[in-house]
Amino acid sequence: MNLLRSLGRVLTRIEGWCLVLFLSVMVVLAFLQVVLRNLFGTGFNWGDPLVRQMVMWVGFTGAAIAASNDRHISIDALTRFIGERPRHAIKTATNAFGAVVCYYLTVAAWGLVMSEKEAGGETFLGIPQWGAEAIIPAGYVLLCTHFALNAIESGILALGRKKAET
Repeated sequence: MNLLRSLGRVLTRIEGWCLVLFLSVMVVLAFLQVVLRNLFGTGFNWGDPLVRQMVMWVGFTGAAIAASNDRHISIDALTRFIGERPRHAIKTATNAFGAVVCYYLTVAAWGLVMSEKEAGGETFLGIPQWGAEAIIPAGYVLLCTHFALNAIESGILALGRKKAET
């Protein structure tokens, strides 16, 4: 369990640094666009599409971090009134369900990316459309991984094994 928890922490730390990088690039680029347009009447023709594309990267990265911290969308009104072991069993089931859903979304998103690759379109700066959309299956893989790790940890706790020290 410690190995899984360590893997999850390392992955979350990498995602956190990526999120900082993505947000920083977005803010700097958006600021430059505003300054260039207002002061010089020009801008980067690829700036706005890149910022829009990076919103997807930030969204998926943030969702993965939320899932890793078990802070993804959940309704816990009923779980407050049940014991610890049943609560962990419910968490196991919901995280496993989330992992399965994300797996199927990954497969569907991969199909979309492959269709775009066959179509051969480009976004900006010569970047192929499929390359820009690669975050979709990658994001679902990250979500699936975090949900699966959380399901395994909750499953171990539901079986009554003591939680490993962090």
